[in-house]
Order: sequence, then C-alpha cells, then structure tokens
Amino acid sequence: MQVEQGSMNFLETPEQALLRESVAGIAARYGERYYREKTRAGEKTTELWDELARDGYLGVSLPEEYGGGGQGIYELAIVCEELGAAGSPLLLLVVSPAISGTILARFGTDEQKQRWLPGLAAGSEKMVFAITEPNAGSNTHRLETRAERTAAGWRIDGTKYYISGVDEAEHVLVVARTRTDEETGRGRLSLFAVPTDAPGLTRQLLPVAKAAPEKQFTLFLDGVEVPDDHLIGDEGDGLRQVFHGLNPERITGAAAVIGAGRRAVDKAVRYANERVVWEQPIGAHQGLSHPLAQRYVELQLAKLMTQKAAWLFDQGLDAGEATNMANYAAAEAAIACLDQAIQIHGGNGLSDEFGLADMWWGVRLSRTAPVSREMILNYVSQHSLGLPRSY
Repeated sequence: MQVEQGSMNFLETPEQALLRESVAGIAARYGERYYREKTRAGEKTTELWDELARDGYLGVSLPEEYGGGGQGIYELAIVCEELGAAGSPLLLLVVSPAISGTILARFGTDEQKQRWLPGLAAGSEKMVFAITEPNAGSNTHRLETRAERTAAGWRIDGTKYYISGVDEAEHVLVVARTRTDEETGRGRLSLFAVPTDAPGLTRQLLPVAKAAPEKQFTLFLDGVEVPDDHLIGDEGDGLRQVFHGLNPERITGAAAVIGAGRRAVDKAVRYANERVVWEQPIGAHQGLSHPLAQRYVELQLAKLMTQKAAWLFDQGLDAGEATNMANYAAAEAAIACLDQAIQIHGGNGLSDEFGLADMWWGVRLSRTAPVSREMILNYVSQHSLGLPRSY
C-alpha cells in the first residue's frame, strides 16, 4: 500500500481531541474509587460500561454499517488510555471490540457480521477470546483444543486457560486445531464463535492476585457442538486471522497501561508539590525530581510508539514490529512510573488513601500479558535484527 509523504501527523485531529476529552470527562465521574469499590464488592463496572456504550465509545473502531463509529484502533486506544488515566480501565474493551470485533469485521461473512457486530458495537453483547492453554504457553502451534467436523457442524474438545470475562459474555471466540499441516507437522487452526451457555462448555474461576471486576477462568470444552456458520473465516487459516486481532489487543492494552502510567505520574507530581519537608516541597530535591522526569520521558516515548503502531494498523500496513515495541515500552515505562510514584509517597505509597498500591498488579501484569517481554525480544531479535531463531 502506498502512503503519501507527510501523511503521518503527530497532532491529533479535532475529532480525536474531542473523543479524548469526552471519554476523559465520563471516566472522571467514576474514577479509581468507583473501580476499587466495585472490585472489592465483587461487582462489575456496569454503569461505566453502559454510559460509554450510550455515547458510542465502545464501538468506535467497528464499521458504521453495523452500528460502530467507523474509526480505527487509534481511536479505540484513545478510549482505553483515558479510562486507564482515570483509574477505571475496562479489560473487556480490549477483548470484545478490539480482538473479537476486529476479527469479525475482517473475516466474518455478511451474515456473521450482521449477527454479532451490532451487539458488540452497542455494548449490549460481549464476545471474549480463548486461545491460551495450560500446556501451550506462547507456542500456538501446540494448541491441544481440537475441532472435528460432524454432520451438523463442528465438535470442540479441549481446555482453555486465563480466559477473561466469560461470565459477562454471550459468546467466546475459541481458537482450535482443525487439522495438521503434513509438511511441517504444525496444527492448522480455526476460529469458532461458541455460545457461553453451550452444552459441554463449563468454566472454573481462576483465583489471581490482580484485583479487578473482570474475572479469569479455566474453560473446559467437552463435546461442544456448534453449527458450521459459527466457523469464522477460512478453516485452517486461523493463525493469520488471530494475529489480525492480537495486534489491536496489544495496541489498546499498551494504551491502557500508558494511561495508568500517566495517573501514577500525576499523583507523584501532586504529592511532590504538596509534601513539605525541611521547609520546601520534596519535589525540589533532584533525588526525586530527576527520576520522575526520566520516567515521564520514557512514558511519552512509549506513547509515541503506541500511536505509531495504531496508525500503521489503521493504514493496513505491517504493524507487527511497532506493536511489539509499543507493548515493551509501555509496560517498562508504566511499571517504572508507578514504582517511582510509590517511592515518592514513602509509606503513603502503600495506603489506600493515595490509590497507588491497588494499581501494582494490573500495571506489573503488562510485562507478562498479553505478550511477555521475552517473546517481544525474541520477535525483535529475529524479525528486526535478523538474528537466528532461538526456539
């Protein structure tokens, strides 16, 4: 695809600026206290989700003809960043419209798009994503979940691990092996939209240290049957289709954690200006101001790479390298921002009042998921630098 010179602009359009301002305004009315209270009560952030849905922000990246905003992943990343900055991130924004919605919009049939995209765009329905398995790790070629043809469609058997928000969704997009490539011996994968109330599909809550309204589950698929029109895209071409959804996941995930990094810096700046020791604000001491300034520089660099990745994806260009780099940079920068903010607060950094300790597990998770730092470095070593494959 040819792109005109000068087409990349570091200034957001008036429409993008208005989107950012509008979402920030909504998110500020909820904020970290709302998120914390919902989490500790074991409740969902339904009110925030519904208000964003009413204003069309959940489906901003989905096609207009199916009720979406007709914009791109760049715009959805804006929504995710501002929610993260306000302290009310919505994980299922990354899972439902960013992954499942993007895959459906690109590979679904007209009938499948008409069936599922309007609900995803309106926020009235959710479709979560199931690829991870206990024994496969990051090696998708080793997936053990299998789908076999039947007279009526497909029968799916297997186990999925760390699947987010199944208890809130109407469907789960399951990645399964449908055959084996005779030349390579690797599994050929396919995607299936499986109703979450399908007979044979059961879930088990997976306890995790990260406190969030969205829960994690192990899924067991025991002879789950779906009709043929629940196969998304071409049979055996699932890996390519999956990565069309994983790039948006990683971009929006990076944006959300950048928002969290912004929040940590803002809290640190406020405290460093207000906290007076030895007759001057502690922010006047270079031992605190310089590390915080460094963290802020790193966060802004990560945001630039995330914006570049989103721009490349929306232009239909290869966004793989930029997306991986954005994930790496966002995670490292946000973790450093939060750690520095906690350090500046001293003992108060661990108190509920200042709202930093609750952020830790969510921000730290970004170094591991949706893709680990080590797998990112493997990608850069092999694809960017041309070094031999190590695995």
